[in-house]
Amino acid sequence: MTVDNVELTKEVLAHAENYVRAFNSGDAAAVDRLYTEDAVSVWEKGKPVSGAERRAGLAEYLAQRPVMKIEILESYVISDTALLAVDWTIDIPTAQGTERQQGIGVDVLRRGADGQWRFAVDNPYGTDI
Repeated sequence: MTVDNVELTKEVLAHAENYVRAFNSGDAAAVDRLYTEDAVSVWEKGKPVSGAERRAGLAEYLAQRPVMKIEILESYVISDTALLAVDWTIDIPTAQGTERQQGIGVDVLRRGADGQWRFAVDNPYGTDI
């Protein structure tokens, strides 16, 4: 059975939407399941994090109750690898109102043996950080 590129792209875009829902729920474990075991995140230029450090940073960030919105600018899918360019905003409630963060991210996803897409590289600021 072969899956065409259009179907793979639909799956990747659905994964991105599932990520937003999980992120906005504040459930760090649910968000973490959307990453590969060896995923790397680059939340600060020159400081990639992975493993327990990535998971702890994500949980700490989600504890602030951020709300994310995304627009997929570009998507490229071939075989078991995908690249997304994502325009995003995150609003974080503060005592003074709302803090807004935004950027254009670059994400690399891999399709696992189980057929599920997961983030392998998460760089929310692309080359702008």
